[in-house]
Amino acid sequence: MTATCEVCGNEYDKAFEVMAAGGRHVFDCFECAIQALAPHCERCGCHVIGHGVEAGGRFFCCAHCAHSAGVQALQDRV
Repeated sequence: MTATCEVCGNEYDKAFEVMAAGGRHVFDCFECAIQALAPHCERCGCHVIGHGVEAGGRFFCCAHCAHSAGVQALQDRV
């Protein structure tokens, strides 16, 4: 049975479902899932696909971007 990716429209027999925030999403690859679901860094705009950092509901890819946006209390996890 094939399913259609909600991002690229590809019909694929190995598509997968992701349940997030009460919704069901279908993708043909992780790249499309990231495109649709990953938050964006508020400073540089990249997709946050690792741990990232968060302050007051704002997402950043790293502490450097958070600091550049005026959030000084955050630091990267090592």
